[in-house]
Amino acid sequence: MSHRYAIYAVPGVGSTDATEVLLCERAESWLGRSVTGRATPQGVPEGWTRTAVDRITHDARRYGFHGTLKPPFRLASGHTVDDVATATARLAAATARVTIPRLTISRIGRFYALTPGEDAPALHTLAASVVTELDRFRAPATPEEIARRKPHTLTERQRALLTELGYPYVLDEFRFHLTLTDRVPDDLQDQVEQTLRHWFRGCLDRNVTVRALALFVETEPGAPFRIHSLHPLEGSR
Repeated sequence: MSHRYAIYAVPGVGSTDATEVLLCERAESWLGRSVTGRATPQGVPEGWTRTAVDRITHDARRYGFHGTLKPPFRLASGHTVDDVATATARLAAATARVTIPRLTISRIGRFYALTPGEDAPALHTLAASVVTELDRFRAPATPEEIARRKPHTLTERQRALLTELGYPYVLDEFRFHLTLTDRVPDDLQDQVEQTLRHWFRGCLDRNVTVRALALFVETEPGAPFRIHSLHPLEGSR
């Protein structure tokens, strides 16, 4: 089976908070698709065409608006997606909502994302819990999957995480981000950053709540990721 699954945070989905709803609408308009299957809000920033935005969001659009908690994985032998959904629901029911503080636009390497504007230890704790507690459902990474991560470019710690958990940027290497672009050419970076700051201006420097764990599915290599099921965070603080 070629399916892959992931656990993501999707601020705004299922929320009635005005800032969170606006954030999701702006992100879906920018990326040009919704992970829920609903109609995508129309519109692109002034001075841009849909084609120009698509050119720098090809991969980001396929994954959709999301913040990674447990990166994409294939199912381990003997498990089904229903098993993953049940375990995710159980974990979510025992876990409190967490805050993304003072949302901001950041450049990470050569791509842009929405990130916390200050330290967010609760987000790190949530991600660590999701990564480790659901890891029994993950099939071991194949040699090809490991090679795609270019282990020779990673630190010793990142290589250890890649071997142990199938991804180098988890636990103490984790950085929460809501991806908005692919790698942006150097000559476009200033323009893209200014555009994103204006496009998301009603959402920046505000706190946003992660209210659920979203189980995503990719049905075949290269297919768009979409929400399989949404599991509200219901634990007490």
